Amino acid sequence: MASDTMSAPSGATTSAADIDPSAPILLFDSGVGGLTVLEEVRRALPDAPVIYAADTAGLPYGSKTEAQVAARVAGLLGRMTERFRPRLVCIACNTASTIALGMVREVLEVPIVGTVPAIKPAAAMTRTGVIGLLGTEATVRQVYVDRLEQEFAADKRLLRHGAPGLVEAAEAKLRGEPVDPAAIRHAADALRSQPGGELMDTVVLACTHFPLVEAELAEALGPQVRFVHGAQGIARQIARLTTGQEYARKVPDRALFTGAGDVPDAYRTKLAQYGLLEVERF
Repeated sequence: MASDTMSAPSGATTSAADIDPSAPILLFDSGVGGLTVLEEVRRALPDAPVIYAADTAGLPYGSKTEAQVAARVAGLLGRMTERFRPRLVCIACNTASTIALGMVREVLEVPIVGTVPAIKPAAAMTRTGVIGLLGTEATVRQVYVDRLEQEFAADKRLLRHGAPGLVEAAEAKLRGEPVDPAAIRHAADALRSQPGGELMDTVVLACTHFPLVEAELAEALGPQVRFVHGAQGIARQIARLTTGQEYARKVPDRALFTGAGDVPDAYRTKLAQYGLLEVERF
């Protein structure tokens, strides 16, 4: 499905001939939600070297202030790009993108792709004119989301809900643990209980974690509701910005986790399924 994306300004692009074929695409998220984006990037660019970075030490972003998120994301990406020299950075996190993208662009000199809530395609999909939006608490309150609503859904009804419980539900599911049914039920009820909620037929998953629990949300909301998120659109934008570049995977793709301690084996097993064969702390 189509999505809204934030891409790099033209001044950040580099000639394809100047790119080291082994330079990775760096995908960054607060946790493992960005794996939904990686899955689409693999389909679009199967030969591209990838580093997946999860700021698990900073999770969750949704409960932090805008200043905290902006400073943390810009600082981490500055250090990561200096160390790993990526050809492109993708901020595969709605919260980080809507808050920190401007600051990150001031810090980095590589193409950047961010992601924002897919309100535009949702507005084109809905038949009833009522759209739900599930994101983190920080995302749903952003002025950027207000602007997207005004530009693409001014004649629709947008029902917003910050659902931090879904982030943990998605992380748990990836670890092979049971998904808390209360978190799913609460998110569904929070949308349905708003004025017009009974007519809602489209839901924007405005957090890259949330597609991991789309099946559970679909069961709670019923077959009349369709879902839209940005992963495919992000992958298309990355492919466009790297057109003509050569790829050479000289080392295995890896996952980076911030913080201390061992990365759980359940994570390692799932990461290997996404082609991330090495896991380390950053």
